[in-house]
Amino acid sequence: MFLGIDVGTGGTRAVLVDRRGVVVASAASEHAPIRSEHIGWAEQEPEDWWRAAREAIAGVMAQAELAGAEIQSVGLTGQMHGCVMLDADGEVLRPALIWCDQRTQPECDWLEAKIGRKRLIELTCNPALPNFTLTKLLWVRTHQPEIFARIAHVLCPKDYVRYRITGEFAIDMQEASGTLLLDVAHRRWSKEVAEAAGIPMSWLPELFEGPEVCAKVSDAGAGATGLAAGTPVVAGAGDQGAGAVGMGIVGPGSVSATIGTSGVVFASTDKPTLDPLGRLHTFCHAAPGLWHVMGVTNGAGLSLRWFRDTFAPGVSYDELSAEAAGVPAGSDGLLWAPYLFGERTPHLDPEARAAFVGLTASHTRAHCVRAVMEGVAFSLRDTLTLFAELGIPVTGIRLGGGGARGVLWRRIQADVYGRAVELLAAEEGGAFGAALLAGVGVGAWATMETACAETVHVAQSFEPRDSVRMDEAYGRFRRVYPALREIGRA
Repeated sequence: MFLGIDVGTGGTRAVLVDRRGVVVASAASEHAPIRSEHIGWAEQEPEDWWRAAREAIAGVMAQAELAGAEIQSVGLTGQMHGCVMLDADGEVLRPALIWCDQRTQPECDWLEAKIGRKRLIELTCNPALPNFTLTKLLWVRTHQPEIFARIAHVLCPKDYVRYRITGEFAIDMQEASGTLLLDVAHRRWSKEVAEAAGIPMSWLPELFEGPEVCAKVSDAGAGATGLAAGTPVVAGAGDQGAGAVGMGIVGPGSVSATIGTSGVVFASTDKPTLDPLGRLHTFCHAAPGLWHVMGVTNGAGLSLRWFRDTFAPGVSYDELSAEAAGVPAGSDGLLWAPYLFGERTPHLDPEARAAFVGLTASHTRAHCVRAVMEGVAFSLRDTLTLFAELGIPVTGIRLGGGGARGVLWRRIQADVYGRAVELLAAEEGGAFGAALLAGVGVGAWATMETACAETVHVAQSFEPRDSVRMDEAYGRFRRVYPALREIGRA
C-alpha cells in the first residue's frame, strides 16, 4: 500500500493506493483561509499545513483500517512556488508567501536587470515571475531584512511537510524547476543565478528525482502521524507534475488540461523546449529523463468560485452548471476575462484584471456562468496556441480537476480546443500521482511509464460539437486583454 499526500491551497488530501492502482481510501483536511492583507498578497501558515497533513493521514489510515507498518512508502505533492523560510533550528520565520502572491514584480524587474532577461531564460528556462520562489525571497530581503538575515533553509510547501515527517531537507526536480533557481536543462541548482541574486547555496535542499527515495519517516514523524518509523519517503513532485503522472502524461504528445483553483495545460517532452519569450514554463518532469512545458491560468476554477460566492451564495456548482447548459455556445456574445489574480500565460502580467465584456440587459445569471466557463477554456486555449507556435506535438488531451467532473465544462473544452478530449476512469489528482511515485520508488513498478500504463485508463472521449462558433468567440476573446490593459494603464 502506498500513501500519497497532496498539500494543496485549500486543504491537504491523503490517499492510499494498492499495487493495482486502486484508491483504497481517501481523506482530507481543510486549511485556514489565505491571508491577503493587501491586494495581490497571499500567505499561509506552514504549521497549518502540518496540522492538516496529520489529520488527513490519520483519517485515511482509519478509513482503511491500516496500521502504519502496512504502508510501504510515502510520496508528497502540493501547491508549487511557495516560499517557506526556516532558521538554523528549523523553525518557521514568517508565514509562507504562496504561489498566487503577486507582490514581487519590483524584484522580478531587479533580477532581470541584474542577470539579463535572455540570460535568465537560458539558465532556468523561465523568466522572472512574481509566482516563483526566488522573487519572494528577494521581497523578504528588501522589506524584512531582519528575517532574511536569519534564514538557514528554504523549502516549498510539500517539502516542509516532508521535513516534519522525516527531519530531512529535500526537493524534487519538478518542484525545484518552479523556484527560478534550477538549471532546468541540466537538472541541477544554478550557482550563477543564486550568486547573482545573493542566495547562499547552503539554503537550498538536496535535489532528487521524483520517484527517488530521499528520506525515511523519523521517530518524531512516526509519533505525530502514526506512520512507521523507517518508512521510505520519495521526493514526489509539485502538484502539476504529480497530477500529470496520475493522468498518464509521461510521453511526448500527451497533454492534460486541468482546471482547479488555477488552470494548467501540461505537455510532456523528451527534451527541454524553450519559449524565448518566457510565456510558457519549462520544467523538469516528475518522471526521470523527461521535461514538460505548461501554461498557467491563475484564475480558472477560482473564477467560478468567485462568481458563485459573490452573486449566488448557497447555490451549488451543479445547479449553476444546469442553468448554464440552457445557454447556447458563445453565451450570446458575453465574454469573461479570468484575470482575477493577474495572469501568467501568455501575458505575464500581474496587473491584469478580470472583466465581463459585452453584457446586456438580455443576459441572465446562466449566461454569466457559461461565459465564465468559456472564458477559462479560452485562456487555456492560449497555451495550446503557443504549443502550435513552438512545434510542441499534441496527440491527445486528457481533462482533470473540477473542469473534468461536470458534463458542461467537458463539452465546452472540447469545443474550445477543437479536438476530442478524454476523461479518465478515475481522475484522482496529484495525491494519486504521488502514490504512484512512491510505488516506483520501492520497486512496485519498474518505471513511471509502466506505472501509468498499468493504472491509468481512459473511460470516455468527447468530440467537439460547436467548434466553429467557439473559434469565432475565441477570436473576440483574444482582443479583450489588450483593451483591458490599455484601460488599466491609462
